[in-house]
This record gives sequence, C-alpha cells and structure tokens, in this order.
Amino acid sequence: MDPFTHGLLGAVLPQATLREKRLAPIAGLSGAVGAMAPDLDVLIASDSDPLLFLEYHRQFTHSLLFVPIGAFICTLALQVVLGRRWKLDFKHTYLFAVLGYATHPLLDACTSYGTLVLWPFSDARIDWSIIAIIDPLFTVPLLAAVIFATVKRQPWVARAGLAWCGIYLLLGLVQRESAESMSAELAAKRGHSPSDIQAKPSFGNLLVWKTIYEAEGRFYVDAARVGIAPKVFEGSSIRQLDLVRDFPWLQANTQQARDVARFSWFSQYYVAQDATNPARIIDIRYSLVPNDINALWSITLDPAAGPDAHTPYRNHRRDVGESSRKLWKMLTEP
Repeated sequence: MDPFTHGLLGAVLPQATLREKRLAPIAGLSGAVGAMAPDLDVLIASDSDPLLFLEYHRQFTHSLLFVPIGAFICTLALQVVLGRRWKLDFKHTYLFAVLGYATHPLLDACTSYGTLVLWPFSDARIDWSIIAIIDPLFTVPLLAAVIFATVKRQPWVARAGLAWCGIYLLLGLVQRESAESMSAELAAKRGHSPSDIQAKPSFGNLLVWKTIYEAEGRFYVDAARVGIAPKVFEGSSIRQLDLVRDFPWLQANTQQARDVARFSWFSQYYVAQDATNPARIIDIRYSLVPNDINALWSITLDPAAGPDAHTPYRNHRRDVGESSRKLWKMLTEP
C-alpha cells in the first residue's frame, strides 16, 4: 500500500482505542510513524546486486514478529525528536506505535504484491489480493476520520473510519471471489482445467480485476468486471517459463541462474519469457491494463556474461494516459 494510506490507518487504530480524548494527536502521530516505518526497508539496496531490494522489501521489517521491535525503535526516535516538546509518555507512545506498526504488514498482505508476515518461520509471500496498491475510495474516508478525530478529539470518528476499512476490505474479498468465479467459467468455456486461478484488483478500484490462470503450460490473462454489470474482457496467453527450453545455455551454478530463481520467487513463479525480447524474463502479475501481458518489471539474461555477473533489473515505463483510458472504458462501457 502507499505510505500515505499506511500512515492514516496507523493513526486511526490507536485513536479508535482511546479513553482519554486529549491523547488523540499523540496517538495519531505515534501510530502514523509506526505504520510508515516498515517501508524504510527500501533503503536496503545494492548497485552491484540489482535484485537485493526484492529480497528485503516487505521482508523482516514486515514480519509480525518484528512489530514490537520496530515500534520500540520508532518510540525512541519520537522521544528524541519530540519527547520534551510534546511531553510524550514513553508507555503510551510505545503502545500507539505498536498498534500503528502492526497495521502495516497486515494491510500490505491485503494487496497482491506479497508480504513475508510470517518471516523467519516462512518465506511465503502472503497476498490476499483484496485491494489495490492505491485506492482513493479506501484512503479518502480514512483521511477525513483522522483529521476529525485529531482536531475534535473524538475517538468515535476514528472508530467509524476503522469500520469503513473493515467493510471495504470485506467488499474486496467478495469482489475477488466473484472475479475468480468468472475466470473459472471462462476457462471452462475454453476447455481448460486450471491448476490455479488468481484475481488481482486493477488500479484504484474494486470493479475491474486482472485474472490469471495456468493451463497446459500457459498463463491466460484476462480481465473481469464484477458487480451489477459483470463483463469479461478476454486477453491473451503466454508460455510459462521453462529454462531448459527458453534459455538452454544457462548454467545452473552461475549468478544469473541464481538471480532467475530469486526473481521467480519474488514473482511467485508467475514468470515467462518476453515475447518481444527473448533475453528478458517478465513478471506477468501486473500491468496497467488488466487484460494485457505488458509487464511492469523484468530481468534480462546475457549468454556472454561471466559466471558471477548479476542480471540487470528493469522497471518499464508505460503510456499511463492511454492505459488509463483503456481502464476507464472497462469500468464504464455497457
């Protein structure tokens, strides 16, 4: 989720638990700081190892086990910066920071990126896929609740904001199930028996979903609009990655082979050889237009690279304007 929304949810939870109304600003600040802190893991990066940040983003800082530790660090920082001026009580500040910090991994797990909430006991990337990374309909009511609860010292408003979050996430779960059912029906019409079906919300809404299923060694990518005017937008398919077939020259004991394994794990094995660039491996889970196979990131292999050479990682820039128009058409056309 975006840092701003994380901060708002982190603020509203401790505000909703208050008995002393005077603590609303401190509760909001401490919770927001705690909720935004886990994403500092983006600073773990290396120029020589482009995939290092993929391993550590949403890793130990997002583990439920790390919550009390991360919140303690945040509390110390708040005490140093604002302790005397705001007369912060360590006990209250820490409690608010714990509540705020705990919202971060759980909210991230509600998206489709994948979060290691059970680290170090499991390296499974948990993704419930019930809300988009950015969704104004989720964020704006939260913002209003936090502002009102802070200015007016009214915890009930924070509780209302928290209730909205729960209702919206529950709606996302219902919508995801509907999208997966529509994808299953489409697969049956094609004569496929999918081994797995995934539905992921498109940008900023819970109406149009990207659907992916695997059958006969191929990924099939479509879009489904759910709700009162359901509709399927058929897309295309691509072969699953097969290193022996697609990259027969790749040696198992090289750094490039290890990087392919890391990228595949990060992508939850939704990887394929790019049809437009055979040297490239793409993560097919995400695209600006939900029924497109138009990856947002990839790695590129090089048969001439040395055994210790890392694979370059690339983010792909897309025509956001054209993609937005296509998504809007999916949202609104009869």
